[in-house]
Amino acid sequence: MSVDTLSLADPYTVPTRHWHALPDGRIQCDVCPRACKLREGQRGLCFVRGRIDDQIVLASYGRSSGFCVDPVEKKPLNHFLPGSSVLSFGTAGCNLACRFCQNWDISKSREIDTLSGAASPADLAHTAQALGCRSVAFTYNDPVIFMEYAMDVADACRERGIKAIAVSAGFMNAAPRAEFYEHMDAANIDLKAFTDSFYEKITFGKLGSVLETLEYLRHSTDVWFEITTLLIPGHNDSDAEIAEQCAWLVEHLGTDVPLHFSAFHPDFKMMDVPRTPPQTLRRARHIAREHGLRYVYTGNVHDPDGQTTTCPGCGAPVVVRDWYVIEGYDLADDGACRRCGTRVPGFYDGPVGTWGARRMPVRILDATAARSASGAGTAALDSA
Repeated sequence: MSVDTLSLADPYTVPTRHWHALPDGRIQCDVCPRACKLREGQRGLCFVRGRIDDQIVLASYGRSSGFCVDPVEKKPLNHFLPGSSVLSFGTAGCNLACRFCQNWDISKSREIDTLSGAASPADLAHTAQALGCRSVAFTYNDPVIFMEYAMDVADACRERGIKAIAVSAGFMNAAPRAEFYEHMDAANIDLKAFTDSFYEKITFGKLGSVLETLEYLRHSTDVWFEITTLLIPGHNDSDAEIAEQCAWLVEHLGTDVPLHFSAFHPDFKMMDVPRTPPQTLRRARHIAREHGLRYVYTGNVHDPDGQTTTCPGCGAPVVVRDWYVIEGYDLADDGACRRCGTRVPGFYDGPVGTWGARRMPVRILDATAARSASGAGTAALDSA
């Protein structure tokens, strides 16, 4: 399929639901606040959703830019099945246009050839189970734009007891948001800054829509979620902005939602901006904790103290991390502190995992063929 052609004859192109016709003959996509208004054959800004035969279709169903097994802490999720492995994948395109995108080769791709891997929801669920993954993660680009595929994968995984994680910027409309998160077990929401001007000029999105997603997750779902903010020198790292963000989080979400401050490195269209100094992350963490947030972490830097979880009851370190390796773990199977019994908020269902910091690219094989070949239902997985 060429980059300019949409066709329902393509096996990876499927009809979607969230759209409506406009009086001028265009059709508006209603998945996100961008509200792309399309004529026949046109694609939205995300590239993978477009108009064909007077409807909006998804042109990347069942295709991926690659598959990899990661530690769940890399998503980052520090309070969701600690130490476990997660099968991660994404597609192409994005509904934001962040000038600092650190996955720009995937999220900004306009080439279908970027989608080199193919896998049905059943294939992915079978592979995740065969590899011992506790979850699958929709990441690298935003699953909002391939929500139909992500939801079907999540459902197939749920049948096997495997959890589903959305790594998203949270830029989504209310109706598709509610449908999407019915299928998810956990999420990491990328809160890119806390000013309207940053969102409008740097991401070409809207802060208000992301805040609505955060409030929806907190008050209307059982989805476990954590928040990440990439601190970019001179753009969103002032003490005043960090303090305002943390005050809003405490007021609207409470003190128990984990917050990750991550270090920026020059990339895409912001090559002239320096790396985030480690002291900026430590300062941000201090501000957040002063505002009452209990679980604040630093990322993309070597900072064991900033990656350690402490008990809210007795103050003891209960999960000690070095990068993505858990070096100390003092929680019971249900997440309670072994010293004082106070439960650390999160999702725990047994002993800590032992995956560590490994990153393992994999190629997905057909589940049905693998079961036939093995006779026992175990996929013949080909690690790369």
